[in-house]
Amino acid sequence: MAPDDTVPDGGAAPAAAGAGLPLAGFTVMDLSRALAGPYCTALLGDLGADIIKVESAKGGDSTRSWPPFEDEHSLYFDSTNRNKQSIAVDFYTEAGRQLLWDLAVSADVLVENFRPGVLATMGLDPEALRAANPGLVIASVSGFGTTGPLAQAAGLDQVAQGMSGLMSVTGPDADSPTRVGVPVMDLYAGVFTAVGICASLAGRAGNGGQGHEVGTSLLEAGLAVSAFQGQNYLSTGTVPVPQGNNHPVLSPYGVFRTADIPAIIAVGNQAHWKKFCAIIGAPELEEDPRFALGRDRSEHRAELTELIEQQLVRRPGLEWIEEFRAAGIPTGPIYTYAQAFEDPQVQALDMVQTVKRLDGSALPLLRGPLSIDGTATGVRKAPPALGEDTRTVLEGLGLDEAQIAGLVAAGIVQEHGREESRS
Repeated sequence: MAPDDTVPDGGAAPAAAGAGLPLAGFTVMDLSRALAGPYCTALLGDLGADIIKVESAKGGDSTRSWPPFEDEHSLYFDSTNRNKQSIAVDFYTEAGRQLLWDLAVSADVLVENFRPGVLATMGLDPEALRAANPGLVIASVSGFGTTGPLAQAAGLDQVAQGMSGLMSVTGPDADSPTRVGVPVMDLYAGVFTAVGICASLAGRAGNGGQGHEVGTSLLEAGLAVSAFQGQNYLSTGTVPVPQGNNHPVLSPYGVFRTADIPAIIAVGNQAHWKKFCAIIGAPELEEDPRFALGRDRSEHRAELTELIEQQLVRRPGLEWIEEFRAAGIPTGPIYTYAQAFEDPQVQALDMVQTVKRLDGSALPLLRGPLSIDGTATGVRKAPPALGEDTRTVLEGLGLDEAQIAGLVAAGIVQEHGREESRS
């Protein structure tokens, strides 16, 4: 789908929209809100699953009220709720909870990110659900996990960034711990949950048709991505410290001054080091014993950086970048988001697709990052208005027009814009 192509205005996605994708035919009941759970279900929707986003009729997903806004639309919400249907239900009524139960026992997957135990208080006890639907995969994302002194504590992304150690290695120095500029703990937790769900669906047949309970937390996700930083401490007792824009262990690898713009240059092996020295016109660096091997270059990083930048400041950054790329040395500029979306490589990937919301407004939206059989997963449906698909979902449960009208009249469910969308 090209960036200026559109999908139908709002409404429910055609039943066959995900046909041919790996998760086509699977139904996901999405009870999650904010970011980790919705990001997980967006990825599952990209892969063809039918995502039913079940929201409280009393305002829906909390991110619907979070900035930034375009008119009345929350762009925070829009960023992670593509390819989903929305049904708005009053969770606090008996009839509403019966609908939640009916949706859960008819689904393949249930995703939630309440505190541990809250699901059961909503009438969706996992053991009871499993008895009624043995194949159901129940996936949960919490702040700190299901055991330990903080199991019931509220957790948010930056708290997990701090407690996982990530902030201690991010920033210019040890006195300036810095959060990553996007909520990476939420995003990683969403990715890990999606992986667990896909694994459970793939393994159901070998598990006697039984689904699994899949769980992770923001804190676990943060620790899991510590990679060599965490392993260094575990194995040697060394506490990592921030390296600013330098790679923690490789050199030269980081941000370097040129005549005009900063450039990211990554010299990851001896072959690249030899080419790099020749390109910048400093072959003597290759023979300098201080810089002979990767370990030596890291130990003498400050001296090496100064000598490199003496050469780089003689020419514009884009000229260096072009020459390094031609030699196979990874390199690139530091973009703003405006520059990133204008880059020819980004445009060639068709990452931005335009869809129309239920109200007819156009929304340029990032697609998911996956390709299947060489074809990128697309945006089949715009992020839904609250209750946009209530009628479609209820019809899928087998309710007739009179039953649906009764639920709407009683305030058990809420529709949004259906009459306007039909006119």
